[in-house]
Amino acid sequence: MPRQIAGVEVKRLKVIPDERGRLMEILRSDEPIFKKFGQLYMTTAYPGVVKGWHYHKVQWDHFTVVKGMLKLVLVDQREDSETKDEINEFFLGDHNPILVSVPPMVLHGFKGIDVVETIVVNCPTEVYHYNDPDEYRSDPHLSEIPYDWDRRDS
Repeated sequence: MPRQIAGVEVKRLKVIPDERGRLMEILRSDEPIFKKFGQLYMTTAYPGVVKGWHYHKVQWDHFTVVKGMLKLVLVDQREDSETKDEINEFFLGDHNPILVSVPPMVLHGFKGIDVVETIVVNCPTEVYHYNDPDEYRSDPHLSEIPYDWDRRDS
């Protein structure tokens, strides 16, 4: 069992259903997992599609899934980290409503693992600067990252 990467935080989300639908609080400014607000965006992943690898030098990401299921993979490549080279997998979505906070310099990518388009919400700590983005990328299939995105049946 791998150790959780240093600085990564996971918050179980509270879902409040009633006859009208449901409400799910994702991130509040009065809780320890909140760092600061940069922007809020939504992205999607089609079934089987991998998006990644990338990391940020300054930005924290706060990922959750509001529809479908997603496999989020983190790789700690920080030279000074106590969890250097650890790989963490998180399964987020309809069947596991959690928020995962990803620190700067931790490589991350995700894969849609549902039969429908998965809808991901991220609340990063920084705004996206189109002319000088804090985003550094590596191919999810052709890089030196020791991770196999194929499905593993137990």
